[in-house]
Amino acid sequence: MSRLLITHAHLLHPEDGTRTEPAWLEAADGRIAATGTGRPPAAGEDVRVIDARGATVLPGLIDAHVHLLVTSLDLRDVADWTPGYATVRALAEAGRMLRRGFTTVRDVGGADHGMARALAEGLAPGPRLVHGGKALSQTGGHGDLRPLGDDALPCCEARPHFGRIADGVDAVRAAARDEFRKGAAHLKVLLSGGVASPNDEIAAVQYSEEEIRAAVEEAENHNRYVTVHAYHPRAIDRALRAGVRCVEHGNLLDDASAALLRERDAFLVPTLVAYEQTAKLGAASGLPPAALGKLAEVRDQGLAALERAHRAGVNLVYGSDLLGPLHPAQLEEFRLRAEVQPAADVIRSATVTAARLLGMAGEIGTLAPGAHADLLVVDGDPLADVAVLTRPERHLRQVIKAGVPV
Repeated sequence: MSRLLITHAHLLHPEDGTRTEPAWLEAADGRIAATGTGRPPAAGEDVRVIDARGATVLPGLIDAHVHLLVTSLDLRDVADWTPGYATVRALAEAGRMLRRGFTTVRDVGGADHGMARALAEGLAPGPRLVHGGKALSQTGGHGDLRPLGDDALPCCEARPHFGRIADGVDAVRAAARDEFRKGAAHLKVLLSGGVASPNDEIAAVQYSEEEIRAAVEEAENHNRYVTVHAYHPRAIDRALRAGVRCVEHGNLLDDASAALLRERDAFLVPTLVAYEQTAKLGAASGLPPAALGKLAEVRDQGLAALERAHRAGVNLVYGSDLLGPLHPAQLEEFRLRAEVQPAADVIRSATVTAARLLGMAGEIGTLAPGAHADLLVVDGDPLADVAVLTRPERHLRQVIKAGVPV
C-alpha cells in the first residue's frame, strides 16, 4: 500500500471557497484517505511525508476544452505526419499540461482511446484524459477544412483528426454510435461557424434540430452526453432545446440564452485565452485575413458573455482551447476570468464544477476523502490572488497525481 502524508498545509476547499488553518492530508493507494487540522497522524516507515511549510494544497486542475492532437499550426507540415508521430507529439504535450498543474483534461476533438490508455497505464506522463473522439461536422461546417477547390468526397476518415463529416439524421446516428463504440465519454457536435474553418460564417447555424436530437438520443442511449461548439443565441438555444448538456465558447450569448442555460442546468465552457493568444500571433498564426476578422468578432465580446453567464448563475467550467505553440498559455485563462469573477468562482470552474460536467463529482476536483489524490502544492493563497496559479515556475511546488508526486 502506497501512502502519502502532507503536513503543515493550508487546505483549499473549492466547494465553499475556504482555506483552512494549518492542516494535514493523508492519501493511500492513490485516494485521499483523510484530512484534518492540528496534529497529523504518525507516519510509518512506508509513508512518504511532504512538509508543505505553510503552502496551499488544492485539488489538481481540470481543463475541459483541449485538443491534444493539435500540436502545430503548420498545416503543410502536419499533412506529412503519420498517426504515430502525431500521437507521440500529443503525449509530449500532455506531459507539459500535467506539469502546469492539470491532472485531468477533457479532449473535445481528436484524442482517442489509445492515448487515454497510454496515459492511464503510465506509458507516458500526463493528466487523466477524458476523450470524445472526433467532433461531428456537417458538410461545409466548422469541421470541414477542405479548400473551395477540393471536390473530393470525404471517405472513411480513419486518420487521426479533429472531426468527421456526417450529414442527415441517419449519418449522425451512425457517426455517434461509432465514436461511442471507440470509447468516447462525450460527443461534440459543431453547431456554428468557427474562426479556423475556411468556408463558414460565425453567425451560421449548422445542423438541424432533428440531427442534434439524434445525436442527443444516441448519447443518452450510451449514458453519455453531447457538447456543442456554438457562439451565438440561435445555435445555443437550438442545442439546449434539443437536450444538449454543454456549450463550448458561447462568446455571443445574450441574457435569454444565459437564462436558458441556467434553466436547463447546462454547462458553459468559455475559452477566452484562445482568442487572446491567437490575436497576439496575428498573421503569424497562419490564419488568413477573413479568419482574423472572425477572430475579432468573437474575441471582443467574450469577456462580457462570461460576465453575463456568471450573473445568471450558469454552471461555468474552465477551458483553454489552445492549439500548437499556444499551449504554454493554458493557465492564463485564470487571469482573464478573474477580471469579471471572484477568484473562488474561477477556481471552482477548474475543479468541482468541471468534475460535475465530466460525471466525476466526488472523484476529482475535491479534497474530500475517497477522491483521487490529484493535488497541487502552491506557495501563496490562490483565493487572495488567482495569479498564484498562472506562474507555476514561481509558485507551483508539487504536482501529485493519484498520490504520487510528479
